[in-house]
Amino acid sequence: MKKSFLQNAAIASLVGTTLLLSPTANAQIRWPLTNSSTTQGQALSVDPARGVLTIAPLLEKTTPAVVNIAVSSTVKSRRPSFSSQDEFFERFFGGRGLGPNSKNDNDNDEEDNADERTQRSAGSGVIINASKGYILTNHHVIENADKIIITLQDKRTAEATLIGSDPGTDVALLKIDLRGLTDIPLANSDQVKVGDYVIAIGNSFGIGQSVTSGIVSALGRSTFSRDKYQDYIQTDAAINQGNSGGALLNSKGELVGMNTAILSRSGGSNGIGFAVPANMIDNIMDQLIAHGEVRRGRIGVTIQNITPELMLAMNLRDTNGALIAQVSPDSPAEKAGLKSGDVIVAFNKVEILDSSDIRNAVGLVERGQKATIAYIRNGKRYTSKINVEKAPDSEVQAKTSSSKNEKPASFEAFDGAVFSDIPEDSEVSGGTNGVMITSIKRSSDAYEAGLRKGHIIRAVNNVAVDNLDDFKTEIAKKKGPLFLTVQQGRSQTFIAVK
Repeated sequence: MKKSFLQNAAIASLVGTTLLLSPTANAQIRWPLTNSSTTQGQALSVDPARGVLTIAPLLEKTTPAVVNIAVSSTVKSRRPSFSSQDEFFERFFGGRGLGPNSKNDNDNDEEDNADERTQRSAGSGVIINASKGYILTNHHVIENADKIIITLQDKRTAEATLIGSDPGTDVALLKIDLRGLTDIPLANSDQVKVGDYVIAIGNSFGIGQSVTSGIVSALGRSTFSRDKYQDYIQTDAAINQGNSGGALLNSKGELVGMNTAILSRSGGSNGIGFAVPANMIDNIMDQLIAHGEVRRGRIGVTIQNITPELMLAMNLRDTNGALIAQVSPDSPAEKAGLKSGDVIVAFNKVEILDSSDIRNAVGLVERGQKATIAYIRNGKRYTSKINVEKAPDSEVQAKTSSSKNEKPASFEAFDGAVFSDIPEDSEVSGGTNGVMITSIKRSSDAYEAGLRKGHIIRAVNNVAVDNLDDFKTEIAKKKGPLFLTVQQGRSQTFIAVK
């Protein structure tokens, strides 16, 4: 009697687990232990022969499309330098160990005297087009590679040719000449939601293909690196070194992203992994196939996020959008009618929530093409056509200097910031209209807001100030937060000060 009760309890518990874990049903299957029917999901299903939940059928279809990548490259034996950011935000194919002949960083002749050696590393890739032999992986996996060897799940090998690579998104495209390949279709990553079930497949630590699972933990993650285009999918599926370039699948077996980085101090999985979304990959691949590189353009704006303080000072409804701090002369943005203080809210009909969004959106448009841009000005929404053009060469920022012959009149504001007219002989980019911060206390409201010595204030609440008297007049007009148009070097930004 007792044994029968325990058996029934165990069966009831197992059935309950099945109903809880199975994704949306799409088929019926017989449950052998209870002689009743239950549901089968697209990923998790019940194996009738064994009576266990499994994702084996999905993996049998998809794992042949995930490959191991072995890379040989020639490097110099020298001590790598790591920043605190490198330590915290590790890539799977990053820091190399030191060879026995490595020299200290303090040796000025290190680069000339360093011994060359062959370095072998492992990563992962995803077959994205079986008929053409295209394989997707990370740029950092194959960077500086002399030879790239692909190993399939069926143990076949082939040397890969590099079609193109993009450091900005960390995406690379390879090609092999083999028949009988299996590929994985791309998902629409814009439809991915936090909580979606995902599966990670890759060559963890170079030991061979491994599978882990989890959920989508967050969307739109970024490391805030100025030279990268990031819109990562975050997952808690265990991802380790060697998983770089591997697949992140949804429960349909579609590729929602390519595993790229982890957040870890040790280099092992802490449950915070990042994947390049499929839609970004799709845009990049088109250019890699056409040109072997990504030909990015620009629209000619300096942008920033909208802080709660700026939202209040500028009478905005919310903090969504990318605030235009500066429009370059004769740029596509100026020709499209954009002005400093406008808030970009959409680009090519894609919603823009912050400065990272507009940077990514523009970065995925090939130069020479037209786009649509929507922006808010004085509470009204406008839409305009805009060209995406080749970015000009970087300009060297001019340094500000003050007059040595006279000490201009000064005015203190914001609890510790001292302002003065800009001396006529100052070599300030943009002219001498405005006021300059000549000193600032670290404990002042101005300092906490981000103002610094040498900053130039060009406008208060979007009203231009020509001199110190104008500045005094404008800051006296409004009680509460003010937003200042601030120039440092050639860059311009908005700063809200209470």
